[in-house]
Amino acid sequence: MSPEAPHVLAISGSERAGGNTEQALTYVAGMLQRRDFQFSAIHLREQNISPCGRCGDCNFREQPCEADDDMPSIIRRMVDADAIIYAAPVHGFGLAHLMQTFIERAGVGYLRFQRPLANKVGGALVVSRRYSDTQVHQQLVLNMLLNRMIVVGSGFPALLRAGRGGVADDTEGMDALDRMVQRLADMVLLLRSSERSSGQLPLPCDDTNERQPRAGLPAVGRAWAVAP
Repeated sequence: MSPEAPHVLAISGSERAGGNTEQALTYVAGMLQRRDFQFSAIHLREQNISPCGRCGDCNFREQPCEADDDMPSIIRRMVDADAIIYAAPVHGFGLAHLMQTFIERAGVGYLRFQRPLANKVGGALVVSRRYSDTQVHQQLVLNMLLNRMIVVGSGFPALLRAGRGGVADDTEGMDALDRMVQRLADMVLLLRSSERSSGQLPLPCDDTNERQPRAGLPAVGRAWAVAP
């Protein structure tokens, strides 16, 4: 495979090796490899990621988090990828703790300064037994939108409902996953084609982040003129 092939990176928030989330990602890997994409996965259970500490200054500091763990290397791999897939199970009616910790640390500790994931193509898949998968999927998608990623609509969300080891039996869920991944790959190729033909980055951002001024005025407390 060419080193120039598009690269899709998956972030897996499951603590169970070989479980439903990992089985779904194995399916995703096969799909992308057949389209000559590179695919890799980061399993958060294998990483050293500390929870947010007691410093409490995340929203005020101007430098990345100082915690000594694997977060910086994960962020670098995300920045280098063309597309990112968040994959996570539902635990206790919410997002499994590995992914929740990761999203909190990544957001306030690294991604909010310059929005380095802007224009990465994003997708989410959620594995559950029966409940709360739509809420967890919504949280993951909102996080992507916060980071200015491009989330391509694909019909039904990629929600996989199954007991242990039965994810492939959810035919409707697997069909939704297939559609999401195919459209994610299509969007990556479309963005690459646009950049080659125009010589410019598509969808350029005109500001560093939401807290910086865009029109010479502070982002916070800006007075907008409202027509009568």
